[in-house]
Amino acid sequence: MKAMTYRGPYKLRVEEKPDPVVEHPNDAIVRVELAAICGSDLHLFHGMMPDTRVGHTFGHEFVGTVEEIGSSVQNLQVGDRVLVPFNIYCGSCFFCARGLFSNCHNVNANATAVGGIYGYSHTTGGYDGGQAERVRVPFADVGPQVIPDDIPDEDALLLTDAFSTGYFGAQLADIEQGDTAVVFGAGPVGLAAARSCWLMGAGRVIVVDHLDYRLRKAEEFAFAETINFGQVGDIVRELKIVTEGLGPDVAIDAVGAEADGHVLQHVSAAKLKLQGGSPVALNWAIDSVRKGGTLSVMGAYGPMFSAVRFGDAMNKGLTLRTNQAPVKRQWPRLFDHIRAGYLKPSDLITHRFPLDDIAEAYHVFSSKLDDIIKPVIVPAS
Repeated sequence: MKAMTYRGPYKLRVEEKPDPVVEHPNDAIVRVELAAICGSDLHLFHGMMPDTRVGHTFGHEFVGTVEEIGSSVQNLQVGDRVLVPFNIYCGSCFFCARGLFSNCHNVNANATAVGGIYGYSHTTGGYDGGQAERVRVPFADVGPQVIPDDIPDEDALLLTDAFSTGYFGAQLADIEQGDTAVVFGAGPVGLAAARSCWLMGAGRVIVVDHLDYRLRKAEEFAFAETINFGQVGDIVRELKIVTEGLGPDVAIDAVGAEADGHVLQHVSAAKLKLQGGSPVALNWAIDSVRKGGTLSVMGAYGPMFSAVRFGDAMNKGLTLRTNQAPVKRQWPRLFDHIRAGYLKPSDLITHRFPLDDIAEAYHVFSSKLDDIIKPVIVPAS
C-alpha cells in the first residue's frame, strides 16, 4: 500500500509499505477514504516530538471502510463505514472505566501519562497512522463507530480529533452562563473551541491569533470578536482593557508547543528543542484570565520542561483543566448538534490533496500558505 513516511524533520515522502495485517483477534483493518493533517502533526514534522522514528506513518484523523476483522470483533462488520477516534484505548482499565480514554493504561508502554495515539511517534505507542491507504485499528470493538447515515463523511472526519477536541476544550473551561471566554489560537481546534463556547453558554467569545485570514475565519465561523496580537503592544493588557480591567472569565489554550509571540521562547522550544514547547500562549492565558478564573489547555506540549508561569496561576487562584480529549465521549452530543444545524465541522476544511501530494500539503499547512485552515488527504485506492 501507499503511505506517508517520516524521513526526518521537514522531510517526508510517500512510499510502498506492507499492508497492515490483523495481529490480534480484536483488530480491524480499515481502508482509509479520508484523512486529515492536524496542527499537532506539524510538531512531528518539525521534529518537536521525541522518538519520532524514520519510516513512521503519521495521521490520527481518518475515516474509512472496514476491510477485515479479527475473530473476536463483534461490533463491526466488513463493509462498515467508520470514524475512528485518535485515542487508542482498551475500554476496560482503571482509566477507561472512568471515561479517561486518552489515558488508557494498557496501550502505551512508553509513557505513564498519555495513552495510545495513531501516527504520533513512539512516545504514544508507535502505532502507524491513517495518512495511508490502510491502517490497523486495535481494540476495534471499543474505539471505531459506524458513521450514522445522516452524518456526511467530511463532518465525521473532523470529529475524529479537531472538532471533538475543540468542543472538549470548551467543556473543560467550565463556562457559566454569560461568561467571557478567550481562545488563544485560530487553527481548526481553536475555531471549534470558540464556536463550542456559545453552546456552553458563553456571553462573549474573543479569539487571539496573528494571522488575519484565520481571524476572519474566527469571525465568520465562530461569530467571535478577534484580536491580532501582532498589532497590539501587549496582548494581556489589551484583554484587560476590553474586559473592564478584570480579564476574561475563562481562557482556552488551543495553540500548544509552537506558539509564536516571543522570539526567545519560540527559538528555545521550536528550534533548539530546549523546552517541551513554547509556553507563550499558555503564559498569556495565565496572565490575562481574571483571578479565580478557569484555564483550559488542550494544545499539545511535549514531555520536557517548559517555562510556564505556574506561580502566577497559583497566586491568582486559577483552576487549570487539561487533557487530551477522550474523543468518543463527545460524539453523541456533536452528532445531535450537526443534525440540528448548530454545527457544520466540515466548514473548516479549505484544502484537499491526494495522498501522492502529501509533502506539498504539509508544506502549505506548515507555511500557512493560500489561507489554509484544514487540509484533507484523499488516499488513492
